[in-house]
Order: sequence, then C-alpha cells, then structure tokens
Amino acid sequence: MSRMAASAWEIRPENLSGKPARDLVRLHLEGMHAHSPPGSVFALDFSGLTDPKVSVWSAWHADRIAGIGALKDLGARAGELKSMRTHPDFLRRGVAAALLEHLIGIARSRGMTRLSLETGSGAYFEPALSLYRRRGFIDGAEFADYQRSTFNQFLHLTL
Repeated sequence: MSRMAASAWEIRPENLSGKPARDLVRLHLEGMHAHSPPGSVFALDFSGLTDPKVSVWSAWHADRIAGIGALKDLGARAGELKSMRTHPDFLRRGVAAALLEHLIGIARSRGMTRLSLETGSGAYFEPALSLYRRRGFIDGAEFADYQRSTFNQFLHLTL
C-alpha cells in the first residue's frame, strides 16, 4: 500500500476504554514479549499507560485505529516516548511518523527539551529504529531507571 499523508490520520487523546485501542495495546505487548527475552520488556501495560504522568494518543483512519503512542513526563523538562505501535493493517503508510511528530509537538508544547526512548535490539526493531534515527534521535546512555543490557538500547532527541 502507498504511504498516506499525515492529514489522513486523525490523532486524538486516547483513554484506552475502547476495544480497538485495548486490542492494539495487547498486540504491542505480545510483540514485545515475542521478540525480547523474559525480564527485558519495559513496554507499558494498561496500568502503566493510565499513570497520570503518561498521556496516550491514537491515530485513526475513518473508524479504524491505525496506531498508538504515549508520552511520559519524566520531570526536569524531559520526556519518554512509550508504546509506539502501528496496527498491522496500516504498516508502512506513515502512521508511526505522524504519531511521532504529534508526540514531539506535545513534548515541545509542554516545555520539554529532551525526548528519550528505550527499545529492544535486533531485526524486529529495525523499522522503528530507522524512523527514530531519520527524525534525529541518536544513540545514548540509559536514563530514568533503565539498565543497559544486550537486549535494549536508548535513543535521545534534543528539542
């Protein structure tokens, strides 16, 4: 399928009460557990995504959810991208890029000067890593409470 323009996506706050969003979060968690060893997955579950420091956003095309992403406020003008996931029916159509730009805009509007993320390593994670690096994220040190292992990596963007 061809890449769709960012305007094709309606990006809106997500409270995770609807089945489409909950199903996409479940799919995200299943993917993380399938591609990372036990004990190395730091994706937020439903309780983590409803933390007051986390805001969740979803991208929709007509009445179908296309993707989801979250922004966690780490304090000290720093934020963390969490739980970015595109629905399999919408892969390679610009959903993740649109959500990423939206979350960067939200972070800027909240006065954040740095965005970080922790993600897995290996071939499964390469499409996401490519997107982040094209947007200007660079490899860097661990942050927050994370510890480096052979199964994860850290990227940072100065806003």
